[in-house]
Amino acid sequence: MPARRKASTRTTGASGSRRARRLTRESPIEERAPEIVRILSEAYPDAKVALRFSNPLELLVATILSAQCTDEKVNEVTETLFRKYRRPEDYLRVPEEELRADIRPTGFFNQKATSIREACRRIVEVYGGRVPDTMEDLLTLRGVARKTANIVLGNAFGKVEGIAVDTHVKRLANRLGFSAASDPDRIEQDLMRLIPRDRWFPFTYVLIEHGRAVCTARNPRCEACPVNHLCPSSSV
Repeated sequence: MPARRKASTRTTGASGSRRARRLTRESPIEERAPEIVRILSEAYPDAKVALRFSNPLELLVATILSAQCTDEKVNEVTETLFRKYRRPEDYLRVPEEELRADIRPTGFFNQKATSIREACRRIVEVYGGRVPDTMEDLLTLRGVARKTANIVLGNAFGKVEGIAVDTHVKRLANRLGFSAASDPDRIEQDLMRLIPRDRWFPFTYVLIEHGRAVCTARNPRCEACPVNHLCPSSSV
């Protein structure tokens, strides 16, 4: 009589679910991160960049303008701005005072006007009038740090080399425990270590959407957060 086979004790799907349920806000971030990415990605399946643009130059300018300004206000300004300035040379032909007036509603218009003009000058003189499509080259432009470069590369060129750390991403990375750093570059490195590379680009905008809708700077709505059970900063 053949020996009876022992029933398998493996419960792949169930055990995976049990492991997920056992996760708490005190669990190591290396264990919490995949579940946080999954849950938030499902909550914001259509998250994408909110800035309106039709070419790399427009996105570059819009991203520079978005510093310390809402995307909604930037979109209001660029609706007319991009009809007036279509090429890098156009930003150089007008007096800087005129450009300042055109972008004034976005705030910090003196600094932004200088950054836009100098970036366009280099684009014309070094890159033949075309916005460069590598991280190394973008970082040589005035007013462009890794956040802006990541946004332009990912949305205008389909290239993903990192995670754009804006004020929302920074806040959520700190609150969720992805990073304890305050420097955007350090935060980006921590996020890149914990998030799968194929999620770097989409999860950037998932975090931004969640930061706007739920995990706001003041009075975050922790009771409405789908990952409050995994968040060490949650008030519920």
